[in-house]
Amino acid sequence: MLFKRMSHALMSALVALPLAAGAAQPVIEVYKTATCGCCKQWVKHLEENGFTVKARDVADPGDYRAKFGIADQHASCHTARVQGYAVEGHVPASDIKRMLGTRPEAVGLAVPGMPMGSPGMEGAHSDPYEVLLVKKDGSTSVYKRYR
Repeated sequence: MLFKRMSHALMSALVALPLAAGAAQPVIEVYKTATCGCCKQWVKHLEENGFTVKARDVADPGDYRAKFGIADQHASCHTARVQGYAVEGHVPASDIKRMLGTRPEAVGLAVPGMPMGSPGMEGAHSDPYEVLLVKKDGSTSVYKRYR
């Protein structure tokens, strides 16, 4: 009888394992202008990488950037918020997942400007760029380099 119960429990766990592994990433709220095509492409990139996105068209994404603690020198065309972290610009989904997994003491991540080759800015060529970890004191460090 005990063996039968253990077998059922084991089978239930094995069935549930793929479901847990494929669980969706947290919801990301994205603040962007209605007419920005690269913002729409970045949202698509996030969705393709398992995130649920709530895109909000706003008059000035810079208002949200300031509210979330990202300095103008790190500005891009859209700002996002996920699990208490700010995400500024064309940050790759893999870096957002890494940040959420490690939970650094930080405001969030930023890719200043709109570098060619970053998610949402794909094209004929790719420029090198850096993803910055924005710390609570406003300083930054390189989180990841892309070449």
